[in-house]
Amino acid sequence: MINLFRRLNPFNLFILLPFLIVLRIAFLLRLPAHLEFNFAELFGRLLLSLPRESVFSPVQDITVTLFIVFLQGIILNRIINIHNLLGKPSFMPALMYGTVTSIFFPFLVLTPALICNFLIIWMIERFLTIYGRTEALSVMFDMGIIVGVGTLIYFPFIGFFLLLWISLIIFRPFNWREWIAGLIGFVTVYFFLGVYYYWKNAFGDFFNIFLPLTSKFPASIKINLNDYTVLIPLIAILIFSGFTIRQNFFRSYVHVRRSFQLLFFCFVLAMISFYLKPQVRVYHFLMATAPVSLFMSYYFLHAKKRWIYESLYFSLIVFIIYFQIV
Repeated sequence: MINLFRRLNPFNLFILLPFLIVLRIAFLLRLPAHLEFNFAELFGRLLLSLPRESVFSPVQDITVTLFIVFLQGIILNRIINIHNLLGKPSFMPALMYGTVTSIFFPFLVLTPALICNFLIIWMIERFLTIYGRTEALSVMFDMGIIVGVGTLIYFPFIGFFLLLWISLIIFRPFNWREWIAGLIGFVTVYFFLGVYYYWKNAFGDFFNIFLPLTSKFPASIKINLNDYTVLIPLIAILIFSGFTIRQNFFRSYVHVRRSFQLLFFCFVLAMISFYLKPQVRVYHFLMATAPVSLFMSYYFLHAKKRWIYESLYFSLIVFIIYFQIV
């Protein structure tokens, strides 16, 4: 499987989609009678009242999610190949993205975090273009708007605003106008939203949108470790990825090194922004799948010992399917 996707062969597209279905087969066999409508929070912010249940049937929901993941994987794969971030073109990012987004049950249904992954992939593409530009005002303004729109879909996405300034530290010499441009883009979205609230005679509720920012970071988190045993092979792969990236880090181009630094911060922000929700939802961590899949791709493209990397990936697939069954 890994060796097939190490090559940029269009035939891999016809393998990837059935493979994603296989990764969801246990969930398809045990579909719930109904699904919660996770976008109710979005429409609540837009002053619309909608039912809590999904607008799709369970079969339609998982089918739509499957094609969204497939499309996101292809888009991410194309961006990484264009910028040569992994050193050689392949379909590895698409395979890894499809795999990581199949780990947990909440990843397999339509959620706001999954939709936000389109924005994260778009931001990654924009970040990769600012290195070496004479100016980045327009790019930063656009990304400020992207973050603003993302927070309307899923409020914890606001944590990615810090990624704009982190990208400037990593990629650009200091220019105060570029730092302000992203903020102006973000404020622009909420300016128009405030006008909408005023038009609806609900301006007093406008500032309630930002109440999650006052939440305290949880002092303790209850975790059932048995539910996360599936992460064991994933963590092992990420450890191997870290060693591989470290070995080749200073041999890579400056753009590649800085890009991986940015991806690391993207992962960190996706992980820690969970506290902006009153209740921790597993689907929140979908926002970390894009950088994780790229770290994994780097390892599987550059690993030398086939029996090790094939065994690691096979173990991950077995764990995913097994824990869906049990």
